[in-house]
Amino acid sequence: MALLEARAAARRARIAAVLGDMGVEAVVEGEDVRASGAGLMGRWWRDRAFRDVGRGQI
Repeated sequence: MALLEARAAARRARIAAVLGDMGVEAVVEGEDVRASGAGLMGRWWRDRAFRDVGRGQI
């Protein structure tokens, strides 16, 4: 169980790091990765695929 939890934590950290590399502020809060800030809005407007993620159209 500890190995599974460590792998999940590492995955969340990688997701936050990639979002940060894209200019989106992201933090890990427990089991969630929260993205926010002007970088997120700018990315949302520039990238249609990024917008469609929330619509399940990938």
